[in-house]
Amino acid sequence: MAMISVNHLQRDFVQRHSRTWHRHPTVVHAVRDLSFQVQAGEIFGLLGQNGAGKTTTIKTLTTLLLPTGGQATVAGLDVARDYKAIRQQINFIFGGELGLYRRLSARDNLIYFGSLYKLPPTTLVQRADTLLAQVGLSAEADHLVETFSKGMTQKLQIARGLINIPKVLFMDEPTIGLDAISVQNLHQIILQAKKSGTTIVLTTHYLPEAELLCDHLIVIDHGQEVASGTVADVIAQGQKIAPKAQIASLEEAYITLIERSAAHV
Repeated sequence: MAMISVNHLQRDFVQRHSRTWHRHPTVVHAVRDLSFQVQAGEIFGLLGQNGAGKTTTIKTLTTLLLPTGGQATVAGLDVARDYKAIRQQINFIFGGELGLYRRLSARDNLIYFGSLYKLPPTTLVQRADTLLAQVGLSAEADHLVETFSKGMTQKLQIARGLINIPKVLFMDEPTIGLDAISVQNLHQIILQAKKSGTTIVLTTHYLPEAELLCDHLIVIDHGQEVASGTVADVIAQGQKIAPKAQIASLEEAYITLIERSAAHV
């Protein structure tokens, strides 16, 4: 069953020029005729360079932007029409401290964000403590976020992202700037969230991370699909383009695919 369905998605931005001799504004096609599906309970990778259209796609799926054309649904709900209902069923994790209150404790952060989803006060504290235990922060539950390391902050971000028991969790560079041990710990937490039934959409520039975690993925460039499928499928597509290159990893395939895409722009 598709938890997310994207069909011929288009998102344009109009760039208006301040100089008077520019009579006509420029239209930027951030996402162009993009189609893919994310199945329930899987980890789906959205890969591409900076400016490829990843953020625009995520903002559309999280109802922060309206599509210019095409259609997208999340949990069977239309992103343009059913945005209020979608927002109750999803959550989003940023890299770093964005979305957290540094002068509140870990527990108080979770209680606050849970209240925004109108979770029952009688169960909210229990839910917060359960999540803190899952991410290994029980001992720091009453500590202020401003005292946390990057790894601890990201663990709390994941707990915050799961507070409303979302059907879909969007994760934007969740391991950026972390040391190897913290990355490994976060990977285990992400896989546990998947095991619990959460559908996860992951953006990352760290290709070994995508290769390890993702069930399916799509590579986009200039707002368009370059390759998609399982990790093995994408590697095979890279091998087809450069049969003599002995491509054996997602990273090698990704570089080959992006270079070919750039050559055809």
